[in-house]
Amino acid sequence: MIKKTPGTETRALARHIGMSAQKARRVIDQIRGCSYEQTLMILELMPYRACYPIFKLVYSAAANASHNKGLKEADLFISKAEVNEGVILKRLKPRARGRSYAIKRPTCHISIVLSERPNLNLKNNSF
Repeated sequence: MIKKTPGTETRALARHIGMSAQKARRVIDQIRGCSYEQTLMILELMPYRACYPIFKLVYSAAANASHNKGLKEADLFISKAEVNEGVILKRLKPRARGRSYAIKRPTCHISIVLSERPNLNLKNNSF
């Protein structure tokens, strides 16, 4: 059995996701600081295309926490979530009269860190 250490963090990273960082940040800002279960509900109900890769990433980070460190998924919350810009894929689209038009396809890197919420046992405190 894996021993739990207090304050354990688990991270997951998705790189080269095919959307702009600004669109992914719109979703990440909504879930930062939420509990794991609340995050999954928010991501399932939001209408944005960025929700699906972020949902998969949060799910993967929770699986890492439960499998590698023996943490309970109910005690997890998103302590850090950030989106960075990735490489820009440059493509050419044919246009009228034999000309070409440059298309820039942005990518982003999404990083999620899950932490265990500390247990506040007020029964053991003697005042």
